[in-house]
Amino acid sequence: MQIGFSAPSGGPLATPDALTRLAQEAESLGFGYATVSDHVVIPTDIHAKYPYTDSGEFPASSRGERHEQLTQVMFLAAKTTRLRFVTSVMVVPHRPALLTAKILSTIDVLSGGRLTLGIGAGWLREEFEALQVPDFAARGKVTDEYILAAKTLWTEPRPRFSGEHVRFGDITFEPKPVQQGGPPIWVGGESGPALRRTARLGDAWYPIGTNPSFPLESLARYRAAVAKLQGLAEKEGRDPGAIGLAYRVQRYGPEVPPTAGDGERRLFSGQPAQIADDLKALRDMGVIGVDLTFPGGTVEEVLASMRAFRDDAMRGL
Repeated sequence: MQIGFSAPSGGPLATPDALTRLAQEAESLGFGYATVSDHVVIPTDIHAKYPYTDSGEFPASSRGERHEQLTQVMFLAAKTTRLRFVTSVMVVPHRPALLTAKILSTIDVLSGGRLTLGIGAGWLREEFEALQVPDFAARGKVTDEYILAAKTLWTEPRPRFSGEHVRFGDITFEPKPVQQGGPPIWVGGESGPALRRTARLGDAWYPIGTNPSFPLESLARYRAAVAKLQGLAEKEGRDPGAIGLAYRVQRYGPEVPPTAGDGERRLFSGQPAQIADDLKALRDMGVIGVDLTFPGGTVEEVLASMRAFRDDAMRGL
């Protein structure tokens, strides 16, 4: 199991020097990957419901400046040698299919194969409208089609694709990604469509545990959802064991309520020893990656949180 951390996309911790230091010291501390989030623009008038708060309101702390996700990944990859990078998650319909596949392939080649493609269909209707991309209502179909098109470009010597939203032929696409078949695809989301997308297209499932509509904040709930995913994979004719598991943690520690909605222990609540037990339980389930947002208002504070987590919770992994 690898442990990842969230690399800031905006604010005082997202300067070139701060990001470089966070990434390089995380690498030296033994963290396996960094995650980078994705918003191209932040609409000033948001009516869409944010999936990860009880109120449905997009947090004010997330509405500030943002770097472009894929550019930031390339910057950080150039500053490191071993650290992997996970797009967490890339909103697939936000960018043209062929251009995005090319950018991702370039990142994979120039980073030496250190890219993992976390994907989602998106939730923010107003951002779709501002970007003038395919209609928000079609985002699920667009996401699936764009990913299939990218896989075609990454694997076939003379790629050809004919879909409703993307078509191409009589082209070459070189160089291919370093990772055979392209970067691993971690499908974000907790809903039924996200599970079905994982079963069809994903190399791993990558949910956040605290979606109020689809809570996965206890080990029992997470196990049940994994069993559902495995059943869907069998229906798709895939080996359930070939689909990896990853897990995103937004908050951890003593300030997190200790009891989940099903009455079980809430994952990543409590003291370091309890969190270490959670990590081991997830590892024993086959989870390959867990990433967290580490608290702190300065680089020093974030790094102190990361060191403490490494020393207290990552022992024995």
